[in-house]
Amino acid sequence: MTERLYTLDSYLREFDAEVVSSDERGVVLDRSAFYPQGGGQPSDRGTLVGPGGERFTVTGLRGYEGAVFHEIEGPARPAVGESVHGVIDWERRFRLMRTHTAMHMLSGVIFKDHSAQVTGGNMEPGRGRLDFEWPELDREMLPHLEARMNEEVAAARPIHVKILPRAEAFEIPDLIRTKVNLIPEHYQEIRIVDIEGLDLQADGGTHVANTREVGRVRLVGYKSKGKGNKRVTLELD
Repeated sequence: MTERLYTLDSYLREFDAEVVSSDERGVVLDRSAFYPQGGGQPSDRGTLVGPGGERFTVTGLRGYEGAVFHEIEGPARPAVGESVHGVIDWERRFRLMRTHTAMHMLSGVIFKDHSAQVTGGNMEPGRGRLDFEWPELDREMLPHLEARMNEEVAAARPIHVKILPRAEAFEIPDLIRTKVNLIPEHYQEIRIVDIEGLDLQADGGTHVANTREVGRVRLVGYKSKGKGNKRVTLELD
């Protein structure tokens, strides 16, 4: 098992850990602030520094059965039992945090104003897309939605993260904004991301602490996916 330090502190840039295993899948640490790919958010990148100052480039991460595998560039890697210092590529991570929060804001605005659910999504640093089950959405509505998004940025809404027992979490109305509940049944604790007064969802990704940190949002793309599904693409400055 890897203690996932980003769960309650997305702003943690560096950390110390111990190598507990190493194989062809990557290096597993007892604790890590690196975010592994999941939920549409790409994995972090960065560096592990060994006890002798050796530097190992982390090119990607995958979560598997509670462990986080750190993929290392090249054949060299820290040994099992060694202490390492992890350093996240912060510029990339912070841009992903801003992007992920912007996507929750878009989901929140559309659900609040039009009760439309999300049917899919993906992101990269500074750019993301969400698909909605909303037959009435058309390209002419994007300027209004963009204005609503930037109103929410200017509102400087605080964002909180907490973890609740599964039964308590699912008592929250509209906790799942996707058309299909993707949370596995064996998850007995649910992580909640709350944009005060706008959006409250179960989510495992990293986010900023206030909507003002997102910065200006532009809605740059629209596509009809058929059967009432419409895609909106956003970009950040």
